[in-house]
Amino acid sequence: MIIAGNFKTNHTRKSTQKYIEELSKFVDLNSIKDEIIIFPTATSVDNFSCENIKIGIQNAYHTQKGSFTGEIGISQLEEFDIKTILIGHSERREILKEPQSMIKEKYDFFKSHGYQIIYCIGEPLKIREEGSGVIFSYLQQQLDGIDLEYSNLIIAYEPIWAIGTGLVAKVEDIKNVHDMLKTKTKTEIIYGGSVKPDNVKNILSIDSVDGVLVGSASLDIDSFCKIIK
Repeated sequence: MIIAGNFKTNHTRKSTQKYIEELSKFVDLNSIKDEIIIFPTATSVDNFSCENIKIGIQNAYHTQKGSFTGEIGISQLEEFDIKTILIGHSERREILKEPQSMIKEKYDFFKSHGYQIIYCIGEPLKIREEGSGVIFSYLQQQLDGIDLEYSNLIIAYEPIWAIGTGLVAKVEDIKNVHDMLKTKTKTEIIYGGSVKPDNVKNILSIDSVDGVLVGSASLDIDSFCKIIK
């Protein structure tokens, strides 16, 4: 099982350090065997002492290094031994206007360097309202050109209308999408979208759900530990 926390633009270097320390102790004390991944802000990344937790990066540019103002490349990630990255998150697609062509470029680049990629897909509410056929077609567009047989790939299904809204897709809706995705790839598929301590058990009870990607509920250490437990 994969339990990942995406801090987005939250927490500071100091609070992240404290969080990781507490989380690492919790994982040890409870003998947690699941794969725990935390995606802190880029400015909070450090050489954490946490062999039982994997640290990933929320975003990076598809380069080793170079003249790309405001971006970070593999050279900066290697300093902290980071080999896990989020690609295609809806907030980068919708807010920062990253086109599928750029997302594919990033995917291919980080794949070529052996990174573990959590590749995010999801539909907005207007697509959801048009039914499963339209939903599947929309998601397929986000998968175009993506190597679904890459051995270090995890797909995160995050319906956009459920991210940070408090709305959660019904179990049957999550199951339908995950079951469809399972016909296209053998990789692990996790769910994200207002995952909280009080709904995670139902979500993880779905056979085709291999874990969760948690947003706001991961910001509080007690909340995230409840989700893991």
